[in-house]
Amino acid sequence: MDSPSYIILSRLSAQMRASDLAASNLANAETPGYRASRPVFAEVVTRQGRVAGPRNASEVGYAWDRASWRDVAAGPITTTGNPFDVAISGEGYFVLETPRGERYTRAGRFALGQDGRLVDHAGHAVLNANSQPVAIAPNDTRIEIQGDGTIRSENGVIGRLRLVRFENQQALRAEGDRNFDAAGEQAEEIARPSVVQGAVEGSNVQSVLEMTRMMAELREFQMASQFLDREGERQQSAIDRLLRRRN
Repeated sequence: MDSPSYIILSRLSAQMRASDLAASNLANAETPGYRASRPVFAEVVTRQGRVAGPRNASEVGYAWDRASWRDVAAGPITTTGNPFDVAISGEGYFVLETPRGERYTRAGRFALGQDGRLVDHAGHAVLNANSQPVAIAPNDTRIEIQGDGTIRSENGVIGRLRLVRFENQQALRAEGDRNFDAAGEQAEEIARPSVVQGAVEGSNVQSVLEMTRMMAELREFQMASQFLDREGERQQSAIDRLLRRRN
């Protein structure tokens, strides 16, 4: 297989990666707190030719799938009226207690667990400013979550939600479609968080833009596939001609 085929194959691989990410983004367009991902590609340039020098050498570029980039822009905040739903206004992440350690999320669709703890959709406890699960007593019936994350009831202050920030959000490792692992990054406590009770931050995926992007990638994939087919036919034709000459 010669350079044109390798170049097209590298491009096909890149387009498949981009299409997969776009499809994942579309699938999570309604997932609270979801962050869209984008592919990061680079060009790898190699020099072809047996003899060094501009006359006998040529540079060939290949697509290199380096990583994915996370769009950390905030999603839209939607009012739900559920007193346990909380949206972050500005920077930061809620902190969850999981069997694998602390995890971080923007998805504030919380509920009251059977044991009185505030939990996420998977049953993970939401932590307070003292890194303890938020616990609400049975006689705390009127829950108010203030703008700074302080949780109150008719019986007084229950605690305050713990919110943290990260200097390098791109270094966080996604777990599922809502949570993140710090992956060695240092979590910084937010002394004055800003939250909205009775609301949820939605996905930051722009569905129309994402669909347009995916359709464009699929068209390019189809064109590259057709070129690869023609290149294969050209090579086979050249081989057939060479064999006929030898015979």
